[in-house]
Amino acid sequence: MIWEAVPNFSTGTDSALIDRLGAGPRVLDTHADTDHDRCVVTLVETRLDRLATAVLHRVALAVDGIDLRRQAGVHPRVGAADVVPLVPLGGAPMGAAVAAARRLGDRIWRELRVPVFFYAEAAAGRRLADIRAGRVSPDLGGAPHPTAGAVCVGARRPLVAYNVVFAGMPLAAGRRVAAGMRELAGVQALAFALPGGRTQVSMNLTRPGETGVPAAYARACELAGSAGVPELVGLCPASAAGPGCDGGLLEARIAGAVALRASAVASREAAMRLAAEARSLRRLETGQVALLAGAERAAALRRQLRASGLATADLEALLSGAVRGLRDAVSPATQARFEERVGLLDRWLNRT
Repeated sequence: MIWEAVPNFSTGTDSALIDRLGAGPRVLDTHADTDHDRCVVTLVETRLDRLATAVLHRVALAVDGIDLRRQAGVHPRVGAADVVPLVPLGGAPMGAAVAAARRLGDRIWRELRVPVFFYAEAAAGRRLADIRAGRVSPDLGGAPHPTAGAVCVGARRPLVAYNVVFAGMPLAAGRRVAAGMRELAGVQALAFALPGGRTQVSMNLTRPGETGVPAAYARACELAGSAGVPELVGLCPASAAGPGCDGGLLEARIAGAVALRASAVASREAAMRLAAEARSLRRLETGQVALLAGAERAAALRRQLRASGLATADLEALLSGAVRGLRDAVSPATQARFEERVGLLDRWLNRT
């Protein structure tokens, strides 16, 4: 099983701290935004206990390094380590993620003395909006930490954080676009005024199987009456990807991380090949042919690791999840076009 964590930290300008938050073999991506004064770190693991420990370490870094009294981003927040979701991927059970989130919250309060709000599946569906509006009290602790505020710890399904920025749009018009976006299935949307006369429509696509990036982008531009600049925040499951998602595919980043981990213990020549493959997979584009090729490359990587004695249970589990996610993003039309290649890939998946 594969688990993801996507902690959001209230700094987008402290490059040294951002580097520390984004360091380590479990990290797939770090996205920093100076306008929001916020960064989002994406981590994956095959064991929840190891993932929670890695997240706790980063929460401690944020508590030590961020003073909310000097934070001036446009994004709403309650803490230095503002939002900490645990996310089951593939067939991983939500119940285990909920239990791990509750344990993680307890450790944050006991070890760091920062109050904790639980949200989403870890709190019977409680919304972040209710926490930020002050409509609920902390589940653990009381008054906010003087510099670090509080932490929102949750368990949720995968979502896509996605923005579209429009030049020369008044904020009032952006708010109308955001309201229209909220009519789509699973779309949460707000509008923010950015420097330079720009307005950002900031979205969470909470049901990406129903409203993915292509539909969200098209609808936002339709409502605005002009083309906007797309921006992916963090990573996107390949099956939901669209404009702005090239190089930000979750499953391709997982496969690339596996190649990079293996390169650290491989022979010099093999390490160079694996590192090059890791860099290439990180840049994988969203076109259908690229997605199919990415799935094939991730499958081939598993065979390479086995042949060279570098395979471990963790690396194989990560690669299997990456292959399956990329394969699921291949459309029926592409399957029909490349029937033999898809058939070989499916037989590989059925054997794993």
